[in-house]
Amino acid sequence: MNIKICLLPGDGIGPEIITQAVRVLEKTATHFTHTIETQTALIGGVAIDAVGEPLPKATIAAC
Repeated sequence: MNIKICLLPGDGIGPEIITQAVRVLEKTATHFTHTIETQTALIGGVAIDAVGEPLPKATIAAC
């Protein structure tokens, strides 16, 4: 099974949490012979800094 996941690390501790969550997902997927495709999108403070809004249309489209 191929699973597609949109990652929204945001700011604060979000990026650290997402990094570890992806590690768990990859191990689990390997165990069950699945593949995971991830795409990272902007949200929150990092989105405001990058594009001037907290929830960009590109993020909504990606998810």
